[in-house]
This record gives sequence, structure tokens and C-alpha cells, in this order.
Amino acid sequence: MKKGEKIVIALGGNSLIKKGQKPTISNQFKNTQKTLEQLIPIIKNNKVVITHGNGFQVGNILIRVEESLGKAYSIPLEICVAESQGELGYMIEQNLQNILNEQKIKRPVVSILTQVIVDKNDKAFKNPTKPIGPFYTKSQAERLKKDGFSITEQKGRGYRKVVASPIPKYIDDIKIIDTLLKNNIIVIAAGGGGVPVIKEKNKLKGVHGVIDKDLASACLATSINASVLIILTGEPCAYLNYKKSNQKQIRNLTIIQAKRYLKENHFPPGSMGPKIQSAINFITSGGKKVIITSSGNLKKAMKGQAGTTITE
Repeated sequence: MKKGEKIVIALGGNSLIKKGQKPTISNQFKNTQKTLEQLIPIIKNNKVVITHGNGFQVGNILIRVEESLGKAYSIPLEICVAESQGELGYMIEQNLQNILNEQKIKRPVVSILTQVIVDKNDKAFKNPTKPIGPFYTKSQAERLKKDGFSITEQKGRGYRKVVASPIPKYIDDIKIIDTLLKNNIIVIAAGGGGVPVIKEKNKLKGVHGVIDKDLASACLATSINASVLIILTGEPCAYLNYKKSNQKQIRNLTIIQAKRYLKENHFPPGSMGPKIQSAINFITSGGKKVIITSSGNLKKAMKGQAGTTITE
């Protein structure tokens, strides 16, 4: 990798909270620090935008909203997404500033509350599929259905609300992000996929839904003409026949192979599917390379010794 390249790094939810771990702010700070320390060799010499997931945090914000109904004003989902951007942006920004200071690397860091434009006619609004928020009992779920909410059952866990997950069309703040990068500033943006907004008569308006973080990251990477998109996840790489007896690691993928395996359902919609689709979107729009791996394997993955590398 050449120095001075534009790179987008998408942090998965596991970068902030690990399975089985108490979901405290302290643990999230510690996990964020460990993840960011792995990124320094890339951040040091390149123009970098960091994006991040927010599913766990938004879920907890929604729980607080429901528990405080009648005591505090209600908050719509798009505002919950914006709140999570502030919460996580603060953790990432502060941790990264401290690491850079310790290593005597003089690079400013800033977190941008990012609005992402979606199509008001996106079919996702008529067919919500993204589970979000707390789990409910069957009786609670039935009451919510009568109130007009879309509900799905997650076997063995309970019932959850489902919301629209529209396709990101454009990053509203892209000119600001690009200007910051040109001034050698590290940018944290499009947290949780960004706040979904529609544009009507040249005015922005928030909508009820959430945007997939990886699809938004690919959209952002394309918009700033990044050469590399790095997607960090809990797995060391992508697999064929995931969690089956014939599971097989994928070290390298072409776009043609990625499209074929996606059609053959090797990549589930709720996990690796959006990551592979994001890679396809980015590379077909001019990107050079996508790396999918865990933060602990990133150093090797950059050398082609680990992870999954996707190219044209």
C-alpha cells in the first residue's frame, strides 16, 4: 500500500463490545482503544475516515426511551441514531487522540455527525426487515402489532420490532469530509450508517429507519474516491459454507466470484452478506481493494497473509 492513500475503515460492533462481556462504558472504552491501536500503522501515513456500527448502542437508547415514557419526551429512531453517533464518536475520537499523542503523531481527529440521503420511495419502507431494540414476549408483541409496529420473531430469544433499512444514496456531508481529509485530519463519520434523511424541495428531513453501516461505508468510500475499504468484523475472514462441516476460508475473491457466492447464499443477510455487497458496490464504482478481517488479523491481512481480499 502506498503512503497518502484515501482509506475508509469500518469498525464492527465487536470492536466496542465483546460477546459475553458486561456492556459498560469502561469496557467499551478499553475495547475501542485496543482496536484503534491496531490501526495506527495505516492511520499514520494515509488519509483515513473511520466509520462504525451502533446496533448495540441504539438498542440501549431505545430501551431507555421506552422505560422513560411518561417521564421524559419520546425520541424518534433517527434521533437515537444521531445520539449514538455522538456517544461512539466521542469514545473513538478521545481514544485515538490519546494514542496519537503517546506515539508523538501530530494528526488532528474530528467526529462528524453525518446525515445520509436515502430515497423516500425505497421499497424498504414498505417492507421493514431490520430487527432493532429490546426483546418482547409474545403478548407484548401482539399489542405492539395492534399499535401498528412491524414485529419479527427471533427463535429462542423473543420478538423484536423491525424497521426499514433503506439503501444509502449520498453522504450529505461529503464535501466537508473531503476538505478535512485534504487538511490531513482523521475523520470519524457515517456512524451507524449515518442518520437516514430524505430530501424534499431542497430540504432535509429525518426518516424512521436505520442504514446498514457497511453499505454506507462503501458509499462514503466511493464518494471521496478512496482506494481501499477495510471492513473489520468479529471473524478473521469470510467463509464458504459458514459454520457447516465443510466450512472453507476465503483468502481472495474477484467481483465475479463474490456475486456468484452471494447468489448462492454463502453470505447470510444479517452478517457477511452486506459486507460482500458493500465490497461489490465499492469496487464496481472504481475502488481498488476491500479487506474483510478482524482487528487482530489486520496487520497480516494488509500483507495478504490473512483475512479476505476482494478485487476486480
